[in-house]
Amino acid sequence: MATEILVPALGESVTTATIARWMKQQGDAVAADEPLVELETDKVTVEVNAPSAGVLSSIVVPEGTEVEVGAVLGLVVPADASTQAQPARPAANPPAGINPPPRPLGPVSRPAASEPVHAPLPAAAKLLADNQIAAGDVGAGTGKDGRITKGDVLGFLNRPAPAPASVPVAKGPRQDEPGEQRVKMTRLRRTIALRLKEAQNNAAMLTTFNEVDMSAIMALRSEYRDAFEKKHKGVRLGFMSVFVRACCVALKEFPAVNAEIDGDDIVYKNFVHMGIAVGGPSGLVVPVIRDADKLGFAGIEAAITDFGRRARDGALKLEELTGGTFSITNGGIYGSLLSTPILNPPQSAILGMHKIQDRPVVAGGKIEIRPMMYLALSYDHRIVDGKEAVSFLVRVKEGVEDPRRLLLDL
Repeated sequence: MATEILVPALGESVTTATIARWMKQQGDAVAADEPLVELETDKVTVEVNAPSAGVLSSIVVPEGTEVEVGAVLGLVVPADASTQAQPARPAANPPAGINPPPRPLGPVSRPAASEPVHAPLPAAAKLLADNQIAAGDVGAGTGKDGRITKGDVLGFLNRPAPAPASVPVAKGPRQDEPGEQRVKMTRLRRTIALRLKEAQNNAAMLTTFNEVDMSAIMALRSEYRDAFEKKHKGVRLGFMSVFVRACCVALKEFPAVNAEIDGDDIVYKNFVHMGIAVGGPSGLVVPVIRDADKLGFAGIEAAITDFGRRARDGALKLEELTGGTFSITNGGIYGSLLSTPILNPPQSAILGMHKIQDRPVVAGGKIEIRPMMYLALSYDHRIVDGKEAVSFLVRVKEGVEDPRRLLLDL
């Protein structure tokens, strides 16, 4: 008996995914729980494992197709039954829960005189009538026996008008130049682009800057690094935990920076779920440290290390990427000296860290060379006043420059 490979539950508010790639081909032997297909959601990549051992007898959904939770992706049959299994014929219409890839755009073409035009399906016929289009203009359909489907009509309506004979037809949005390569955006990259643009369009975003002297934190790390790692079983003492703790202290003093707008209301959070931006193979993701304000330096460092490793492996869970109340991004690890980070909606603020660079500063009436870092706080001016934003950043600066304040909760 064949066992269905189903799209699993994808997490809160996530109902669809795109088939990124099949790791096995039809007819390949598979082991139980062996990864078979990779799904890409708006947030992370999810692997779907084989429900049982046997042979992948059928791939129902090809790569690049959007599917809903519970949709059938393929079939696995026992190995001894694989010789009797016949390759599945492509379905005339996609199974329920599956949205086929959009049809390629191109100039309108009519069927050849010898090409029969089959009757459209009822939904397609209504759409044709509403738009005063003849079935012959659409051409051969993709439905059973060549019948025209609603999707065929929608594809026809979305085609650009034919270009004049004297003007070459552009390929896609514009004509590609020699040496260019056109690659379809991944679902994650599209989501990142939409969310960043949404933040710019919907928030009154402003950025304030300051700089922090890293001398004290670097000395603290140098003095206690080995003892810290030994006590906490391999957890390394880095700079991020100090910044997270400094932000948690400052957020308690300035709650608007940790709040969000919901319609006409301001929702204040009495907890800190700290988002930490990390780079993954498909782009930047922001996993969330829950209740970061209740963690010590070791707990924060362990969580950040774990997030970084699993982001590189594509193993972050959907629930770990939602619910953040404030975020930190560190462009300094890539060499950025100064930037203006974009908000992570619906959060009202984000802190940007940057490269540590030796610079001359005046200290005690003398010019000294100190390791300095620029800090940038982008915030939503609709909810956070300039005074609050500047004061918040000053508190973070004070905590980093004198870590004893963090231990004393000052």
